[in-house]
Amino acid sequence: MNTPPTARRVDGPSALHGSGARIAIVHERFTEYGGSEAVAGELARTWPQARVFAPIVDPAAAPEFAYPPWDTITGTWLSRAYTATGRRSHAPLLPLVPRALRRLPLRDRFDAVVVSHHAFATQAVFATDAPVIAYVHSPARWAWEPAFRAQEANSAAGRAALTALGTLARRTELAAAPQLTAVVANSRAVAARVRNWWGIPATVVTPPVRLDRFTLGPAVPREDFLLFAGRLVPYKRADLAIRIAQRAGMRLVILGGGRDRRRLETLAGPETHFLGAASDAVLVDLYRRCRALLMPGVEDFGIVPVEAMACGAPVLAVGAGGALDTVQPGLSGAHIPFGSDENVITGFAAALRDPGTTDLDPARIRSHAQSFGPDMFRARMADVVAEVLHNTIPSPAANA
Repeated sequence: MNTPPTARRVDGPSALHGSGARIAIVHERFTEYGGSEAVAGELARTWPQARVFAPIVDPAAAPEFAYPPWDTITGTWLSRAYTATGRRSHAPLLPLVPRALRRLPLRDRFDAVVVSHHAFATQAVFATDAPVIAYVHSPARWAWEPAFRAQEANSAAGRAALTALGTLARRTELAAAPQLTAVVANSRAVAARVRNWWGIPATVVTPPVRLDRFTLGPAVPREDFLLFAGRLVPYKRADLAIRIAQRAGMRLVILGGGRDRRRLETLAGPETHFLGAASDAVLVDLYRRCRALLMPGVEDFGIVPVEAMACGAPVLAVGAGGALDTVQPGLSGAHIPFGSDENVITGFAAALRDPGTTDLDPARIRSHAQSFGPDMFRARMADVVAEVLHNTIPSPAANA
């Protein structure tokens, strides 16, 4: 945990116990549903009386069950601006997000503020005198990693805009970091980025995965196809999954949509089938039947592999990023050495030729996945906040 330069005082009996404290939750945007929104929902379940704030809030973005209850969420004027654009993209509004966060109505209203951070959410530290606990999905990789930024922009104008936004993100992250009372990272890889880029330590609490929705099926032999599931964006490396299947001579099913699909279709042959976005029922069925889930991209954490393991599927993942926390070699899958694209493809193909890599016990795989359930996440986050409150409240002796 970090000690800010100026101690932040917390007054009132409610602050003595994390469960009764006045908690604010700050998330960067509610414009679509993904892993970070699942985290925001579980944070709201941890503190049912909490208020939730976000610069951009779009109630039409997802079914109500996907988020905290809408009547607990407070947006800003950027929500109206987003709606006025026809909800085409939140990206043009991003340069305005830090200012909106610094002006959130948090001061003198809460005992602690928990922020869910991708790029700008830690700016909420400047809107309150209460202790701030940052749950970091990752510092903005597109701001800190030139190679990551290059693959996210496909035009000179896009690269220039992302470079300018990256400069803003780095500056705002570094300004906020020393003011944070505690930092929680969603994986050891993200904790390392926080240490290397922000210069401060972080505790690791892995994200929650809805294991009640992803379960084992009937005990039947797995089928001879590979699965890639997730958004079709460059850093997920579905292109490598296609080339791995071609090298291994196996069928590949790609589940998910995104801006990279057209390019991927030009790389794929008859061995690859694109199913687009699908329901949880379809996803669970594929998890239960596939030979293995492929994870050739470096994830901050990666909820998809945990979902697959909850359904008994082995996961073959590049040995970097969140896979080091989620995939246990020999029990739930295998780590493929990270390196050049050719080395990664060769490594995956070699692993798939070894039956022992994927012939694993589904019940043991499921048991491993259960350590990532929502109950564990809520308990650990409640402990972090309770410790912060305990350490921040002045003792009677200090006030004498």
